[in-house]
Amino acid sequence: MDRNILRKNTLHARDQLNPAQRQEKSMAVLALLNRQPWITDAEHLFVYVHFRSEVQTMALIKQLLADGKNVSVPVTLPEESRITAVQLTDPDSQLVPGYYGILEPTPARIAEAAVNPATLDTVLVPGSVFDPLGGRLGYGGGFYDRFLSRDAPRAIRVGLAFEKQRVSRVPMEPHDQYMDLLVTEQQIYDCRRNRNAQNSSIQG
Repeated sequence: MDRNILRKNTLHARDQLNPAQRQEKSMAVLALLNRQPWITDAEHLFVYVHFRSEVQTMALIKQLLADGKNVSVPVTLPEESRITAVQLTDPDSQLVPGYYGILEPTPARIAEAAVNPATLDTVLVPGSVFDPLGGRLGYGGGFYDRFLSRDAPRAIRVGLAFEKQRVSRVPMEPHDQYMDLLVTEQQIYDCRRNRNAQNSSIQG
């Protein structure tokens, strides 16, 4: 299927979830996350701030901060076609509407708390479409693909999505970055293991 059509159709399906369903399914995603070593053992996590019908992340951000974790969130720099990382300590006071209305750190917080993305241990990634091999379609801007490949290459990449966003195979392009893991409200997909199994099957 054409990537743009696949993205449009999947986002439409995600948008059909009512607020109560999104809340319930998001909490199920976060419950699965909380038991994983790439969350519990990570010192510095990068967590997107949810927007519209995405898997909700604010409760996770606050929980991680309460657990003593270092938490950074994205700031979009559209003129540079990239995102960067800014550390939070108090999301209630340090976030304001930014790019496209998405909550981002205040200008003052950006000035004082920008971090080097290369220090991140785990990056939680939003998107429109995912598959069990780690294939991902974002929203068309390529911001996360550039961030993961150039700025945070060593971080564990974890896609968060509802099962409605999962397909059997995402049509990937050379610049697209694969996820290491995908977490939905139903299960955790070990994308690296799935890719290795597929490669072994092909080679065999």
